[in-house]
Amino acid sequence: MIPLTLGEMAAIVGGTTVGGRPDVLVTAPAVLDGRQAEPGGLFVAFVGDQVDGHDYAGQAGAAGAVAVLGSRATQLPTVVVDDVQAALQKLAAHVVARLRGRLTVVALTGSQGKTGTKDLVAAVLSRSAPTVATTGSLNNEIGVPLTMLRTDAATRFLVLEMGARHIGDIAALTALVAPDIAVVLNVGQAHLGEFGSRAAIARTKSELVAGLAPGGTAVLNADDPRVTAMRALTDGPVLTFGRAEHADLRVLDPQLDGQGRPSFTLRSAEASTPVSLRVVGAHQALNASAAAAVGLAAGVPLAESAAALAGAGLSPWRMEARALDCGAMLLNDSYNANPDSTRAALDALAAVEGERRIAVLGTMLELGEESEAEHRGIGEYAAARADVVAVVGESARPIAQGAGERAVTLADNDVAVAWLRDRLAAGDVVLVKASRGVRLDEVAARIE
Repeated sequence: MIPLTLGEMAAIVGGTTVGGRPDVLVTAPAVLDGRQAEPGGLFVAFVGDQVDGHDYAGQAGAAGAVAVLGSRATQLPTVVVDDVQAALQKLAAHVVARLRGRLTVVALTGSQGKTGTKDLVAAVLSRSAPTVATTGSLNNEIGVPLTMLRTDAATRFLVLEMGARHIGDIAALTALVAPDIAVVLNVGQAHLGEFGSRAAIARTKSELVAGLAPGGTAVLNADDPRVTAMRALTDGPVLTFGRAEHADLRVLDPQLDGQGRPSFTLRSAEASTPVSLRVVGAHQALNASAAAAVGLAAGVPLAESAAALAGAGLSPWRMEARALDCGAMLLNDSYNANPDSTRAALDALAAVEGERRIAVLGTMLELGEESEAEHRGIGEYAAARADVVAVVGESARPIAQGAGERAVTLADNDVAVAWLRDRLAAGDVVLVKASRGVRLDEVAARIE
C-alpha cells in the first residue's frame, strides 16, 4: 500500500479521525483478520451477524496494525465512517488512481476457472514486472478493494479476479477500477439458481468488457459463442484464445501425461511455442492460453509466457495433486463446483494413470430448478470415468442415482473419511469435488 496518514485517509473517505494523531502513517496493506495484520498496517472492522470486528482491534494492534477503518472508535487510532464497505472502496479506488500512470490493471471473470486462470496470469506477468494479484478467491465487493490496496509504487500489474452473484455486481467493481485488460473465460452454470438463465449470466459477465478503460483490450474465449459475442461491447482491441480455428492465440495438439498434466502448442500469427504445465487437467490448457493472451496484450512475448506457465501453480484446493501415505494420489478440487467444472475434474481423474479411480462428490449448490437433473447427469458422467463414485450427503443423492451400480452413498464427511481410510490403497487415484458450502475440503485434509 502507498503510505497514507490517518488524516489523508479520513479526507479520502469522508471520515473522522478518533483516538490518534492525524499524522499516524499507514504503510502496509489492509486486512479483515486482525491476526493477519502487518507492521504499519490497516485493520478494517466490519460488524457482522455473529462477530464485531471492532472488538479485535487490539489483536490487530498486537500484530502490528497502526490504525483502524471502522464505524466506531477502537483502542487503535481509527478513521470512523458511516459505511465501512463504501469507505474501503473509496480508499482503494484512490490508491489505484494515484498509481494508474505506471500500473496496468487486468480483470478477469467467468463461470469457472477464474481463480486458476488468475494464478496463471499472475505467473506470466510477474515474470516481467512486480505484480499484485487476488489472493485465493477474494473476488467480491470487499475482496477486490483489499487486493487493490496491496499495490504500491513498485507495482506494475494488478490482477483482479471479479465474481458476481447478481446482475450489476461486476459493473460495480469496474466502477471502482476500470481494467486495461478484461478477460472473460466462459459463460456456464455457476450460480444458475441466482441468475435464472445463462443469458442473465452472460449479461453479467459482459459487464467486464463494457467496463474497460478507454482503449483497453478485451481477451475473449473463442470457443464460447456467448463470450465472443461480447466483442460488440467494445471499440478497443480484442484478442481471442482457444482451440477454435479463428482464435488469435490457438491451443494445438493438446496431450496429457500419465499424471494428467497437459502439454500443447500455443500459436499466434507471429509465433508458436510448446507449453508444458505442472497442473492437472486438460482444461488447464485453455486457462493457460488465456493467461498467455493476457501476456501478449501486456507486451510479454509468447516464449516468456510459456516459460512462466511451465512453473506455475494454483491456489489451494484447485486440482491440487498430493501423494497420500498409503500410496494413493489425491486430486483435491474441493474449493467449489458446478456441472461444467465437475465434468472437467472428472475428465482429469480419468486421465491420471492408476489402479482404481474414485470420485468423491458432494452437492453442487445454487443450480435452481435444474439441480436434480444436473446432479443426476453428473452421476452418469462420473460412472463413465471412475470405478467408484462415492456420494457424500443426502442432498447429493441424485448423483448416486445417475451413477447406478458404481455409486456408494456416504451420510456425511465423517463417514466419507472413515470409508476412504478403510479402502484407499497404493495405486488408487481419488478426486474430491463439491461446492464450497459442503466443506469436502475437510475430507481431503483428513485422508492420508
